[in-house]
Amino acid sequence: MNDSALTIISRVEGDATIVSPAGDIDLNGAPAFKSQLRTIQSALKPGGRLVIDLSAVPYMDSSGLATMIESMQAARRQSFKLILCGLTPRVRAIFEIAKLHTVFTIKGTLAEALAA
Repeated sequence: MNDSALTIISRVEGDATIVSPAGDIDLNGAPAFKSQLRTIQSALKPGGRLVIDLSAVPYMDSSGLATMIESMQAARRQSFKLILCGLTPRVRAIFEIAKLHTVFTIKGTLAEALAA
């Protein structure tokens, strides 16, 4: 955990909207991340893809996991595909401890996520 602010960059590539947060997704960063994801998700069309590239996220706590679960629920409601990629070992461990790696589509790299 560090004191650096979470930054979030998003871009569209084909039918995929790519969201790239950088920094910790914790109690401090999760609310802004959740807000931005909600805005992006509201613009997604059925059949579209939301790729969240977590390669620049060194730490995520339960509030970050809750944000990811909310995004998965939105994907199911709105019929878009949610793909996570680039999980650092520490973030991947959190998903595995919570058994969430079995319910999310997780790819190793952004290129793999875009090819999915």
